[in-house]
Amino acid sequence: MEPQLLHTVNDSVATVVIHHPARRNAMTAAMWRALPPLLGTLAADPAVRALVLTGEGGTFCAGADITGLLDAPDEARELAVAAEEALAAFPKPTLAAIRGHCVGGGAQLAAACDLRFAREGALFGVTPAKLGIVYRASSTRRLVALVGPATAKYLLFSGELIDADRALRTGLVDEVLPDGELGKRVAEFTRILASRSLLTQAAAKEFANGRTDRDAHWEEQSRGSGDLAEGVTAFLERRAARFDWTVPMSAGTGSGS
Repeated sequence: MEPQLLHTVNDSVATVVIHHPARRNAMTAAMWRALPPLLGTLAADPAVRALVLTGEGGTFCAGADITGLLDAPDEARELAVAAEEALAAFPKPTLAAIRGHCVGGGAQLAAACDLRFAREGALFGVTPAKLGIVYRASSTRRLVALVGPATAKYLLFSGELIDADRALRTGLVDEVLPDGELGKRVAEFTRILASRSLLTQAAAKEFANGRTDRDAHWEEQSRGSGDLAEGVTAFLERRAARFDWTVPMSAGTGSGS
């Protein structure tokens, strides 16, 4: 099978799989290019309420496939940044399910997700210093927001790998699961995400990502959504809420930072 991004939608959760096992799921130029339009399609699908990004087999993503890097370095970097930004701006909750290596461009993609769950034994590295690549300001700021300046500098300056326990301590990942438990926990948690108010999640995501000028927009969305009435009624009736608000078709995957 050619290197590609595979995707499925089950129980309101889209799963995107980085599939390039011959090179530890390294992202080719075609794969970087394919990610933003795929995310746009999934963002516009009302059946999708959360998204999981993972890698085929026992590796998340070993970074960019550098075989074409010297031929067109500027294009390769632009494609990676565009994919990262599209993922960061996806208007529904995103979760990276990480096994094995999460390095370079793979770490960029994981950092662009809202949450990161990792299997024990996973390894993380931000490696532009090994290749003489200048990491973009937006990517650097995103990493700093996750782990703080000191750890971001450690990762960026050295290119050294860190294990899952250290990634958890520094905030790079949110949960570390034993071998065999990652898939079960991701499925369980994404079911929770899909059951909650997407209106609340979308607004919170924008605000957490630094966009603070849309209070009026979200108040208008809230008034017309019915989510508040449904949430309160469900609470009083001691039943699960059934939230109906979905991301407007025009929202797509715009900039969230």
